[in-house]
Amino acid sequence: MSAASEPRYAVADRAPWRLSELLLRWETILVGLLIVVFAVNIRLSPYFLDAYNLSDATFNFSETAILALGMALLIIVRDIDLSIAATIAVASLAMGEAAQAGAPTPLLIVIGLGVGIVCGAFNGLLVTRFALPSIVVTIGTMSLYRGIAQVVLGDQALTTYPASFQAIGQGYLWHGLFPISFGVFLALALGFAIVLHRTTIGRRIFAIGANPTAALFSGVNVDGIRFWLFVLSGLLAGLAAVLLTGRIGSTRPNIALGFELQAVTMVVFGGVAISGGAGTILGVVLAVFTLGYTTFGLSLINVPGIVISILNGALLIVSIAGPTLVKRLMGRKA
Repeated sequence: MSAASEPRYAVADRAPWRLSELLLRWETILVGLLIVVFAVNIRLSPYFLDAYNLSDATFNFSETAILALGMALLIIVRDIDLSIAATIAVASLAMGEAAQAGAPTPLLIVIGLGVGIVCGAFNGLLVTRFALPSIVVTIGTMSLYRGIAQVVLGDQALTTYPASFQAIGQGYLWHGLFPISFGVFLALALGFAIVLHRTTIGRRIFAIGANPTAALFSGVNVDGIRFWLFVLSGLLAGLAAVLLTGRIGSTRPNIALGFELQAVTMVVFGGVAISGGAGTILGVVLAVFTLGYTTFGLSLINVPGIVISILNGALLIVSIAGPTLVKRLMGRKA
């Protein structure tokens, strides 16, 4: 083969490979699944494709989606935070007690965010300073934080919140078609995508997930970054507490129950490797929409909530086991 002909064949061979790689990307598959979800739901319910219904549906998953952004970064670095829903409970408790004492809306927001930061920092301290497994630590703090809310509240609810505070969780933007909580999620998702995929910090996060030891010897402050990711997760839980408490207008001991598993499902279904080191924010966002509108469509046709929970659990198992099974099958064929 002549030297002049080599580039021509190289380019010709490369083009189909790039197209197949694009089609096989998990984000592309999620786009296809999202289209299928919309098509099936439009077929099943005449009320699905309504602008106001689609807008209101985001109320049901915006707070969980915010939690999923922080969870994604933690899973990428091989950690996890299962205490985020319980952090919401204790942050909501603090805001409820402050509201009963007459605290104004700005102070309630600061309290909610502050409690979230403290809870996240406590998790991060235990994981990084004492070298404890994050799953063990956060299971423990999940029980601790939720237990505090249950002991203080019992079977009661705190409902004395200013109207301006409730407007944060219930309010809309853009002529009533854009919930504030959904707008907060989209803004955060954009910021997370830029930081994770376009900055040095993002490259360090992926390096830690790929090989923590190699990252450490390369000069990356592994424990420092992991600690601040737990603080960030707590901060997002505090923000979710503000939005959720404002939306429902009350604090109960079972608030946000199960949100941690929903967030993990969104992250893993979005293509973030449970073993760490890989994933995209775009995938997480697409998973949020796919799962959120699947649940919304099922609720429109009166599918029981327990059935939806079973489907979400099965989906989480498939999302974790699926990539491993595919790799094994590809390995056997090779």
